[in-house]
Amino acid sequence: MPDVKTIRLTETVKAGGCASKLSPAVLDRVLGKLSRQQDPNVLVGFDHADDAGVYLLTPETALVQTVDFFTPIVDDPYTFGQIAATNALSDVYAMGGKPLTSLALVCFPEKSDVEILERILAGGLSKMIEAKCTVVGGHSIRDDETKFGYSVTGVVHPKRVLANQGAQPGDRLLFTKALGTGVISTAIKKGVARQEWIDAAVKSMTTLNKAAAEVITAGRDGAIDGAFAVHALTDVTGFGLIGHAREMALASNVSLVFHSSNIRVLDGALDCIRAGFIPGGLKANREFAECLVAYEDGISGDLRTILYDPQTAGGLLISVAGRDSSGLTSALRAADVRAVEVGEVVARTTPLILVTF
Repeated sequence: MPDVKTIRLTETVKAGGCASKLSPAVLDRVLGKLSRQQDPNVLVGFDHADDAGVYLLTPETALVQTVDFFTPIVDDPYTFGQIAATNALSDVYAMGGKPLTSLALVCFPEKSDVEILERILAGGLSKMIEAKCTVVGGHSIRDDETKFGYSVTGVVHPKRVLANQGAQPGDRLLFTKALGTGVISTAIKKGVARQEWIDAAVKSMTTLNKAAAEVITAGRDGAIDGAFAVHALTDVTGFGLIGHAREMALASNVSLVFHSSNIRVLDGALDCIRAGFIPGGLKANREFAECLVAYEDGISGDLRTILYDPQTAGGLLISVAGRDSSGLTSALRAADVRAVEVGEVVARTTPLILVTF
């Protein structure tokens, strides 16, 4: 690719990545007022704030549809494109689906360097190729702030859809990535992030959830011995770990317990919190969801804060039968996915979410 003149993309926007999304409180209030269309072919809609919609086509095939785009979270255009694609693809993986096609969504300043746009598109395409998801077109508009992402369409067997609904008491909670991309991206925007922090965050945000999804869904049709009893699945993105855990708990009518000492955190993330690099999205997530959360005494404020950090291209939160937790964890690690058991599902109680050591 041709050289591009130096520009810090994160300086051109007010908020980066999934931290630029609307507050969950706003979405909850607005979506709650909308009428639901009565279509029996809708297997998963927006009733439980799931990761993607699922629409029945035939007894053997359902469409998985999602759309995701946001402002730059890093300064390098190519890397930004990769992250945006990784994030958009994740919603299909989180439903147990296989991505097939995508449409690019581009908002770009009319007078900006077109080579920047070229590199953004090239970065996104590289991840779509890795996912074996074909880019079939797209749409672009002029905008003062750069925004990029994709609408992705995939397929899944109607009886093998994995939603955020279905977690059962006795399940164990596994999580496949570390937290901290939101606070680190805020430090990047301020120009104070250490290179090792940036490198760790970029590696996380450009790692597809493809390998994890393939392990999770292997054998669910009964054709392969040793299928794992995964009851619910979601990816952790803009609403943070607690925000997406809240959705799973409410949709499944259960409560969740998290063991904070098991939750991985990216290098530098807690340093960013201590330095005050708190994105607005984190504050909005906390204001919306913390009323349903209780903490054991002694859990630090920094650790409590990171639980609400808006993640971009975050990991998968898996609710799996207790008997299968160790086996699924081992299988994920064999596929180079650093999954960790971070908690368990219990019968519905108060609080909805408990954070322990």
